[in-house]
Amino acid sequence: MTPPRELRVSKDRKLLTVSFPSHAAIELEAELLRVLSPSAEVQGHSPEQRVTVPGKREVTIARVEPVGNYAVRIVFSDGHDSGIFTWHYLHELGHEHEARWHGYLDELAAKGLSRDS
Repeated sequence: MTPPRELRVSKDRKLLTVSFPSHAAIELEAELLRVLSPSAEVQGHSPEQRVTVPGKREVTIARVEPVGNYAVRIVFSDGHDSGIFTWHYLHELGHEHEARWHGYLDELAAKGLSRDS
C-alpha cells in the first residue's frame, strides 16, 4: 500500500488524521487506535486470545514514530507502545470505522466493562 502523504495529530492529541493519495482523509480517534492496537498485547496470538481493553476514553497520542516505509508505532499516554500500525491497517480502520467501533462498544457491554477508567 502507498504510504500516506500526511499523518497529523490534533492539538488535543485525541485524533489522528491520515491522508492517503487518491483517498479522502481518514480520522481515527486515539481511543479507537488504542483499543484496536495491532499489538500482541491486545490482539493475542490467535482470535481467542484477543483482549477487550476497557477504560481508554481519555487516552491520547503521545507521539507517532515511523517504522520503515510501511508503518508507524503509536505511543499512547497510558504507555502502550507495542502496536505497529501498517498503512494497510490504518486504511482498513478508516473504512471499517463504524463497524469496528460498534463492535467494540458491544464487547464492552457484553462483558460489563466501561470506556471510563
